[in-house]
Amino acid sequence: MIDNNFDRRDFLKVLGWGGAAVALTGCGNTSVQDGKETVVSYVEAAAYVAPGISTYFNSTCAQCEAGCSVTGRVREGRVLKLEGNADSVINRGKMCGLGQAGVQHHYNPDRVREPLLRNGDKGETITWEKAYELIAQKLNGVSGDNIDFMTGTISGHLKVLLSNYMDSLASKNHFVYEAISPAVQRAANLKSYGVEMPRFHINKAKVVLSFGADFLGAWVSPVHFSQQYAQFRKGSDGQRGVLVQVESKMTLTGANADRWLVVKPGTEGVLALGVINALGLAGLSLPAAVAAMVKPYDKERVSQETGVSTDHLVKLAAILKERSPSLVLLGSAAEGYAHGSQNAAAINLLNQVLGNVGKTIEAAASVPFPQVAPSLGNSAALRMVNNRLADGQTKVLFTYGVNPVFTAPKETNFAANMAKAGFKVAFAHYLDETALQADLVLPLDSALEDWGTHIAEYQPDGVQISIQQPLMEKLHANTRGMGDVLLTLIKKNRAAEYAAFEDYYAYVRTALLQNKRQFADVGVDDEVFWNDLLSAGLVNVAGTSNKLVAKLASEIKLPAAVDTDAKFPLRLIPSVTASLRDGRHANQPWLQESPDPLTTIVWDSWVEIHPKKAAELGIVEGDIVEVESKNGTVKAQAYLFNGIHPDAVSIPLGRGHDAMGRYAKGFGVNPFAILDRVFDDETGELAMHETLVKISKTGKRVIVVKDEGAAGGNQHGKKIAVNIASDQVELSGEA
Repeated sequence: MIDNNFDRRDFLKVLGWGGAAVALTGCGNTSVQDGKETVVSYVEAAAYVAPGISTYFNSTCAQCEAGCSVTGRVREGRVLKLEGNADSVINRGKMCGLGQAGVQHHYNPDRVREPLLRNGDKGETITWEKAYELIAQKLNGVSGDNIDFMTGTISGHLKVLLSNYMDSLASKNHFVYEAISPAVQRAANLKSYGVEMPRFHINKAKVVLSFGADFLGAWVSPVHFSQQYAQFRKGSDGQRGVLVQVESKMTLTGANADRWLVVKPGTEGVLALGVINALGLAGLSLPAAVAAMVKPYDKERVSQETGVSTDHLVKLAAILKERSPSLVLLGSAAEGYAHGSQNAAAINLLNQVLGNVGKTIEAAASVPFPQVAPSLGNSAALRMVNNRLADGQTKVLFTYGVNPVFTAPKETNFAANMAKAGFKVAFAHYLDETALQADLVLPLDSALEDWGTHIAEYQPDGVQISIQQPLMEKLHANTRGMGDVLLTLIKKNRAAEYAAFEDYYAYVRTALLQNKRQFADVGVDDEVFWNDLLSAGLVNVAGTSNKLVAKLASEIKLPAAVDTDAKFPLRLIPSVTASLRDGRHANQPWLQESPDPLTTIVWDSWVEIHPKKAAELGIVEGDIVEVESKNGTVKAQAYLFNGIHPDAVSIPLGRGHDAMGRYAKGFGVNPFAILDRVFDDETGELAMHETLVKISKTGKRVIVVKDEGAAGGNQHGKKIAVNIASDQVELSGEA
């Protein structure tokens, strides 16, 4: 029963439904369990377990923010394999390699297993009770303005508890940080379409023009878009879809394109405006203001600035005009500059003049429950936290799901600034670089042994609330779920409001039952509803309908071509791989062992350099080269690759850890460390592609370990794949 002294509207807020159009139906839907009921598979087999026969449970993948639903295969109380949940509108039964590796995260031997308190340079094992007492002691007398909580993207009821906990501390300092974030795209979309993340229909387009959006690799929701891409390739009306990829460094999507156009780094926006101008000259009707804006971007100027031939520019405009509808996508290749927002505006404008808005770009439904909607991360959050640490404003710092000591450029001095905080608590699975700097490390359950709810940012059809449930009993007795930890902490401040919840399981169950009328027929029994919910692993709600508004940019200011620094003549492109992303998964050996799809290199970093540039510098494959920026150097093996602009070099992100575990520490280099502190002019996001470098030989050389073999694409003396110069390939719609 609800305490009569506790306002029902407040109770909705506690459960995550505050601010939504939801009415309590009475105490009949507030059943609370103690969390000790047998609802998961146990090592001591339950009655339904038959030796050698698998049981299946649905849950949610936590390896990235895409929100894919998974089905776990469990045998004799152990989870063995993950596959996609066929009922999910996000991944529709499919799953990527990154998601599959979640099992290795669960069984990883380097997981933190006990609360650790700093004692000099070592960690002293303590009890959870002492840890909670210590946090309360350190928070005592500290103003809420001096308490910071830094997380990655967070949603669902964990977000609700965290928000309520920060409220109980009178702190508004929850910073959501993602080292790799489409924040520039979100801001540009909001200006262009009226929403931050609309729905993109690759499968409805006849031509897809992608400016570095690696939708087959690591862009937004790759499993979902990979399935759309398969439909796109089948085509409609007997006409196969055509993919054109524009970027300075080839991605997995670029490798699958019909036409890969290499551009000078940072000139993507110039090319977009040039295409609009060419479309107008080809007879496409343009608004007068747009025509005037793009008039200076004639094909000769655009070709000179971008490096794309005038012939290719004209052909690209022609195929976009002839084949409608099309879809133009914006990715990190265009966003990562000080003028990234201007590039994004130009690319979105191309979508608008082609009439794609409302056809291949539609509004996504918004989450009807604001408290559980995702709080989205960006790199600007790192600047805010770092500035507060440097100024001594942060007395107590909590971190969860982030590793800023690893991902922050060295020029920020984040590690030194973090040391200024009086007390630092890391909620962690591994002793990564940030956890090693904490005063208290609290070990967390894996995603396969924890409860929760999740809502992904990208929603392809309505709103899917994904349910996370344990697939087996906990491996380690002294790890805790993040929800359980927050619930315990908030009870220190607001015991009466949360007294009904024995644990986070009880809290989540009560929250969903309390709002049952939004998800099921009114007459459905609580137990039936709950069991059906766990069986499905998700629940779909209609969401709030939105409409796109095509807002044409009145002016787009793109800088003139900038000469490179003579001392640092090359542009560094830190590449994002589908497996390692920002490095949070580097301690999962399946991912280290998975060959890069373009180079087939494993277990190490490499420097991609164009063969022509390598010849100029006397570099051959396997040379250990030093890549130097104004802020530091890294050394890695050279890999000669035609799929990169001659004025750029690329190093994949994710490796180069100094800590985190045996499979992460000491493998490869960390390009985050040498990035310059240059930010997008409008959003304040770190401009990931603005770092200039020089490259030199160290005199050392290795054999590059790769699946294609040391012979460089030869197998038993035979060429596996034949390369052809891009300027020899015709751009057409033929298969």
